[in-house]
Amino acid sequence: MRYREVIRMPLWLLAIIYFFLLSLVLSIWAALGNTAALVSLLITTALLVLIANKSALIIEIDDQELRVGRAHIELEFVKNSEPLTTAAMATLRTRDANPAAFLAIRFWCSTGIRITLDDPQDSTPYWLITSKHPIELSKVLASD
Repeated sequence: MRYREVIRMPLWLLAIIYFFLLSLVLSIWAALGNTAALVSLLITTALLVLIANKSALIIEIDDQELRVGRAHIELEFVKNSEPLTTAAMATLRTRDANPAAFLAIRFWCSTGIRITLDDPQDSTPYWLITSKHPIELSKVLASD
């Protein structure tokens, strides 16, 4: 494994989601009592843990392949990579977005990388990936 990055949901966002879920628990407690509230509290806490784990974006590069979440591509098809600033990332994922591009973005991380592809059998022009360390990720891809 040459590179690995995990982008997880920030604590402030988890807290907001949990507070919304707790308002549901409070409503259940008011209507149905303590036992139902306790059960719903356990269920909502488990739901929050599930949301936090499923929303994590895992970026991995080994000797032959780039994996982003469940998507993967061999490194031989990576033409170049460009680290993006906050402004460039915002422009590329909104106004200048290509509908055929592969997007692996999380709104809570403002920087990223654009990976241009050179695969004649794939119509995807580039991958736009959220990254906390886009310069380091670009260097690892360029070293191949």
